[in-house]
Amino acid sequence: MIDWLIDPLTFEFMQRAMLVAVVVGIACAVLSCWLTLLGWSLMGDAVSHAVLPGVVLSYVIGAPFAAGAFIFGAGAVGLIGGLNRTSRVKEDAAIGIVFTGLFALGLVLVSVIPSQVDLFHILFGNVLGVSDGDILQVLVLGVLVVVVLLLLRKSLVLYAFDPVHAHAIGISPRRLEMVLLGALALTVIVALQAVGIVLVVAMLITPGATAYLLTDRFDRLLMLAIGTGVLSTVLGTYLSYHLDASTGGMIVVVLTVLFGLAYLFGPRGVLALRRG
Repeated sequence: MIDWLIDPLTFEFMQRAMLVAVVVGIACAVLSCWLTLLGWSLMGDAVSHAVLPGVVLSYVIGAPFAAGAFIFGAGAVGLIGGLNRTSRVKEDAAIGIVFTGLFALGLVLVSVIPSQVDLFHILFGNVLGVSDGDILQVLVLGVLVVVVLLLLRKSLVLYAFDPVHAHAIGISPRRLEMVLLGALALTVIVALQAVGIVLVVAMLITPGATAYLLTDRFDRLLMLAIGTGVLSTVLGTYLSYHLDASTGGMIVVVLTVLFGLAYLFGPRGVLALRRG
């Protein structure tokens, strides 16, 4: 067992992968708590898929892909809001239209733009091949997201549970919503390195949903979500190494298994409810 844990870490690429995995697990888990409480699962899905055209175009012009991803992620949010406000289309339909349209545009760009860079790793992640620049980007953006969310934790919790009361005491729900949407766009960029666009929504939703099945207290929810996120990314990376499997896919498989265990055996799980 000790060799199983230590041997992969003798390789520099695995050390890099573990560092990125931990940062991704923490950043996604912290944000997932609020996405779960607010019911923003579809919004997380939309932003994670809508960034693909920005990533591809960034490679074409030689710009950092984080810049293109953020622009298209923020643009997707604006399009969804505008479509919802200026037409009879409801928000869930607007989300589906915008994110599928932008994701399809990204797939077309990937297929027709000649590039010496394998852009398909953006779809499925490439945590085992991160560069020094990738690591720096993940660290900076990941720490920024976590710090901002924790500093605004009390206001965000009040906004999630009672936005009317938050507004009454001088807290701007609209401003907090923009903070969360900005954090969502940045977290998507962070998670792209580990699991890719196709699977990033699982990292944004499942840790918070798993923790939500285990506790009613927000502080515990936050810690359990972080534990779930880090355990899934680290264990998934180990398993992908030993089984020679897709790292992003294995991370999400582990995350889903943890959710399944909470669903079955947690305090609010199916078995507990039946015994009650």
